[in-house]
Amino acid sequence: MWPSNRPPQWVGRAAELAVLHRAVADLRGGLGSVVWVEGEPGIGKSSLVVEALAGADATWNTGWGMADQLAGRLPLRVMLDCLQVRPGSADARRAHAAEQLRKRQLSLPEGSDASATGMEVLAMLVDELCAAAPTVLVLDDVQWADEASLLIWHQLAASIDQLPLLLIATCRPTPRRPEVEQVRAAVKRRGGGLVELGPLPETDVAVLVTELVGAPPGQALRRLTAQAAGNPLYVRELVDALVRERAVQVRPSAEISLSGEQLPGSLTGVLTDRLSSVQPETARTLRGAALLGGRFAVTDLAVVLRQPVSGLAASLQEAVSAGILAGSGDELVFRHALIRQALYEGIPRSLRTALHTEAAQQLAAVAADALTVAQQLSAAGRPGANWAREWLIEAAPALAARAPQLAAELLRRELDQTSDGGPIRDRLAASLVWALLAAGSYQEAAGQASRALTTMTDPVSRAETSWMLTRALVSLGDSHGAVATIGRALAGPDLPGLWHARILALLPMLQRVVTGDLDATEETARRALRVAEEVGDASAAAHALADLWLTLGVRRDHAAAIGYLDRALSVLGDDPVHQDMHLYILTIRIFALQNLSQWTQAELGLRQAREFAQRTGIPDRSTWANAAVLRYWLGQWDDALAELGSDDAGADGYLRERWPSLLIHGVTALIAGHREEHATAEAELKAGLALPIENLTDRENQDFLVAAHALALEQQGESGQAMTRLATMMTRGEGEMTLVHQWLPDLVRLALAAGDPQLARRAAQACAVEAAAETRPARAAAASLRCRGLLESDPGPLREAVAHYRAVGPAAELPAALEDLAVVLAERGQQDEARAALDEAVSRFEAMQARWDIRRAESRLRARGIRRGPRGRRGPRATSGWAALTPTEAKVAGLVARGASTTDIAQGMFLSRRTVQTYISRILTKLDAKSRVEIVREALRQGVEM
Repeated sequence: MWPSNRPPQWVGRAAELAVLHRAVADLRGGLGSVVWVEGEPGIGKSSLVVEALAGADATWNTGWGMADQLAGRLPLRVMLDCLQVRPGSADARRAHAAEQLRKRQLSLPEGSDASATGMEVLAMLVDELCAAAPTVLVLDDVQWADEASLLIWHQLAASIDQLPLLLIATCRPTPRRPEVEQVRAAVKRRGGGLVELGPLPETDVAVLVTELVGAPPGQALRRLTAQAAGNPLYVRELVDALVRERAVQVRPSAEISLSGEQLPGSLTGVLTDRLSSVQPETARTLRGAALLGGRFAVTDLAVVLRQPVSGLAASLQEAVSAGILAGSGDELVFRHALIRQALYEGIPRSLRTALHTEAAQQLAAVAADALTVAQQLSAAGRPGANWAREWLIEAAPALAARAPQLAAELLRRELDQTSDGGPIRDRLAASLVWALLAAGSYQEAAGQASRALTTMTDPVSRAETSWMLTRALVSLGDSHGAVATIGRALAGPDLPGLWHARILALLPMLQRVVTGDLDATEETARRALRVAEEVGDASAAAHALADLWLTLGVRRDHAAAIGYLDRALSVLGDDPVHQDMHLYILTIRIFALQNLSQWTQAELGLRQAREFAQRTGIPDRSTWANAAVLRYWLGQWDDALAELGSDDAGADGYLRERWPSLLIHGVTALIAGHREEHATAEAELKAGLALPIENLTDRENQDFLVAAHALALEQQGESGQAMTRLATMMTRGEGEMTLVHQWLPDLVRLALAAGDPQLARRAAQACAVEAAAETRPARAAAASLRCRGLLESDPGPLREAVAHYRAVGPAAELPAALEDLAVVLAERGQQDEARAALDEAVSRFEAMQARWDIRRAESRLRARGIRRGPRGRRGPRATSGWAALTPTEAKVAGLVARGASTTDIAQGMFLSRRTVQTYISRILTKLDAKSRVEIVREALRQGVEM
């Protein structure tokens, strides 16, 4: 929606306009940018933007969203408006996005938040729009925008160098919420345009008045307009009021003919006075519309005013002609937020409350959108009658998914006013806990659930609330409290069968964390599976099967464990309600395949998981961590880092759980350490080591961090401390999944070098125990061969390990095994074979840019009289230009050159969007390019096929 083009408020704004004009010119050249326009209400922010965009190309995609206070708690509302994502959209891309959102919201489990899905869908839509044509998105009155809209705005601003996208935000300087301040700071930090509009000086006010009335203002008119304090809107509305009253006389200068007492005394008065230019019926219609917010559907207004749409047509048309309303698709919008505010505040508060309550009831009676009804209930500011409680209980699942904070506010208020126990109070309490879980308010959710359980009488509500309390406690890290809650629920005499299955399915994972007793955990999982199958609950059954996978995985029976995952996928089928669980099973299956040394199948599993996520529209919030670990072991370190690429937009903080942070910092630090990128390694280690290790899951996910720390100590000459640090992984707790065999060959090497054969033997024995536990020899068996070969200085086991890694993988293990083999061969006097092994090891280390490993290998062999052969050395890898691109980066660059959007590339290469964004950022840096256009030019120079 574009604000109407009123008489110029941009008089005296040449410098400010220049900033926006530069951004428009950059967009014409294919460069994206972001501009933040700031100033008090009425200062001319929107008009300035309209003027700057007047010369925009007609073929560009444009969107304008206006935030307002009433819709401030509706996730993504202003971004949906900005992108015009509404059912029935004429644009095929927007219609598809609307359908994706609708389907995903319908399939969300109760207690889920749709914001993450919405952000992903909208980000994909922006990709597609930018691929089709340069795109302009304006977010007006950003100080009222909801948090999810701010997050996606922040995310888009972070990728501005990758898209032909101009982002413009307008904002009031005060008051400003912290999250809005963060977005503003990010714009400034990235070098975006910051336009601060102050009051117009008197000379510019005179020019503006001249433009409005056709003559320079006289002394009296100057004195009057000086009261506007340089605010262009106030000046314009004041002059418009004088013109309507025929109080301006043009002599040759413009003067006024009214006394001061006849003039409005405030901006609100000036704006309200505009209603005198329309019919009384139109004024009444506008006051009704003001109750619905800055943007409203005509059909909703008809319901509130109890008139047919046809009966409102004349009044609405007059309001549009008078410049009070403007059209926006199927809706109407107030031309300026202050006009709507003046109309709204002109209604006495007590009357407003009654009108909002009445509007909510009327809209609910015709089954209006739940968010529209909820907004009216919220604005009423007081509990509703019985109808409101019943409506809230029925609408709670949809509200909790789409606007959890608003749902929680309404449910909390109704619950506080419902003193009598019984089914109504029980359902209100359960619905409130759902909403709080969806909003991420776990502490309050736990408190509300605990209190409710002391009075609940309805068995279904009690069971459901117990299940939710368990989830809240798990999210808070209180595993013992969660186990106790499950115990109380299972001991209840009237626990419904469905909830018995779901609650029992939560217990095995918690048992493993709390007790470490695998036998008890497995028995509970099998019991949970039996109960789930008896009641026919696919979700609980899949959960129990995942528990069984974990218990067998800890016991190293990986083949049987993966069988349980395949069975879980079969149980879940294609039911959209279980899509999140389906993706979770696909993701952990990647890890299970790695444990079996089935690396090719693991890569295929990653592709299947991402294909499923893309097909179902689920945000990719889980596969990237598993993909990074897989890429690490495959020796694809650049790709691993791309998977972990930082997202300055902050959206990842919205999507990620805390535990992957241990993996993120660990994998990144370990690769940086191997590559001797010491500043990066140090920063990642510092961040990772600062994280608390609070439970079993944390311990299981710190192994990369421990290995990176040991590597850093070794590089600092503290080999003894490095050995001691790495040895801490041998003390694996009962029931712990940590794959210690991955790191034990390095521990044997360090212990032998430090003259501690006893520790070396302990490490080799620990690895042998791991290998013996594997029901199908795989990764641990190969690692054990390396340990034994090093400990006994025997090339035989090392040759077997090398043969295994060469035939099966993983690729990251092969050069280290070759290095160990070269050392042992040199000790045996087999110099030619040792040199050949060294040359191959160094060649493979070079492919991973593992500079530290090359120096270590050369040092170990030099001490034994072996130096690399003459063909062993390669030239330094290019760091800039096309030659510096990795194979994956070159492929992405080629797709960019062919016009593919980020989303297209992600879907075609089965990557996450954020990973593709990381690749494009790297390509831009290596090519010293400023936009995709320059990538295309370089690709043409390189002869890339288009």
